[in-house]
Amino acid sequence: MDLLKHIRNVPDFPKKGIQFKDITTLAKNPEAFKYACDQLVEKFKDIQVDKVCAIEARGYVFGSVIAYLMDAGFILIRKPGKLPANTIQQSYNLEYGTAVIEVHNDAFSKGDKVLVIDDLLATGGTAEAACRLVEKLGGEVVGIGFVIELTGTLHGRDDLKDYNVISLLEIPVEEE
Repeated sequence: MDLLKHIRNVPDFPKKGIQFKDITTLAKNPEAFKYACDQLVEKFKDIQVDKVCAIEARGYVFGSVIAYLMDAGFILIRKPGKLPANTIQQSYNLEYGTAVIEVHNDAFSKGDKVLVIDDLLATGGTAEAACRLVEKLGGEVVGIGFVIELTGTLHGRDDLKDYNVISLLEIPVEEE
């Protein structure tokens, strides 16, 4: 199945010059959504996975289904102040500043094999921060999965070179 046919391109969102890759059009199509989830599970089927963690918010769309299909626990990684219990935080760089994500401090146990899922890999900063959260709590990142990877000038894989990174769809982009 050609997943690209199910990705909507939204020009100038969230700011002028950005071509936003919208996965909601993929998610609303039952065949495309099932195919994308099944393909991510297939790519990691030979790896032991105890927990799947996903990054707010579009990563949840795929991560929860993948956790269910892999018979693994599901962990939410969120923006600060959104989780109700004690958390740990990790900051990461953006092109225009920094941001922070967090996870409950009891989300992972020492030695947990963790698969990180998000919808899109661009610069890699958010995924790297998620990996750092897993590792701070004693988990081992056994893979990182994306539906879309923006390739070209963004170099999203550079900071993730120590991990097993899988993307279903590569879309070349040029620096804006």
